Amino acid sequence: MEWQQLEYFQTVARLQHMTHAAESLSISQPALSRSIARLESELGVPLFERQGRSIVLNRYGRLFLKRVNRIVKELQEGKQEIRDLLDPEYGEVSLGFLHTLGTHLIPDLIGAFRTHYPKVSFQLNQNKSLSLLEQLEAGEIDLCLVTPLETRLQIKWAKLWSEEVFIIVPAGHPIAGCESILLEELADEPFIFLKKGYGFRKITDRLCEEAGINPRVTFEGEEVHTIAGLVAAGLGIAFIPDIKELNWSKISRIRVEWPKCERVIGMAWVEGRYLSPAAKQFRQFVVDYFKENRT
Repeated sequence: MEWQQLEYFQTVARLQHMTHAAESLSISQPALSRSIARLESELGVPLFERQGRSIVLNRYGRLFLKRVNRIVKELQEGKQEIRDLLDPEYGEVSLGFLHTLGTHLIPDLIGAFRTHYPKVSFQLNQNKSLSLLEQLEAGEIDLCLVTPLETRLQIKWAKLWSEEVFIIVPAGHPIAGCESILLEELADEPFIFLKKGYGFRKITDRLCEEAGINPRVTFEGEEVHTIAGLVAAGLGIAFIPDIKELNWSKISRIRVEWPKCERVIGMAWVEGRYLSPAAKQFRQFVVDYFKENRT
């Protein structure tokens, strides 16, 4: 079995048309047909069902395609490893991060990194923690900045920093001028939360449970700026991480005395999975950056 046969098979499986596949591969249709016939003969089973001018994979073909895709992916990764080793100053880092980190922290972090490695490029993915971890496990991203993980044996997580979580209320709220408050004092207030599945929602649920309150959730959003806007409109109060890029003219931020309100952010990656030199350099840079700037 030759590598070229596998490439030909992939192309035919994708286009489902022998003539179109031959044109895509820049070979004659008879040559392509002979290559597929030899592959089927070697395997001992047909791989396609002929339907007029089109052909579709049969169950043997679908099974074989899964294996071929894996083989091709392994070869591509092997080639990439060699290229990376030859020139580690180049490369691409696929980075995932929480929405609340995208306004200033991630741009600042990448900007600082690229002063040292200007030729490294980035693919950026904003999402909630659960989705980022799924992307990480699937190999779609190299690294992600998320809240602490549930038990996931394949994923390593390293703490980078912690930040205070506050309560925000409308500017005209009776407690708007307070410097601090106990969370239990807000038991009867209408709350605005992020939707379930967000790492920050798990934090706020835990804080309410610790304070012994069952919050009355009137609205759920997907983005902190939206939550702040709903609070400004007088529709409830909300937890919010320590972010600076908000319009504070219509809301007031209050420190919570008890329970201790904070969230922890760390970096996650898959243990044992290949990381390019660029991704490894960025991972170490992030660790060092927060040692220097968040101590």
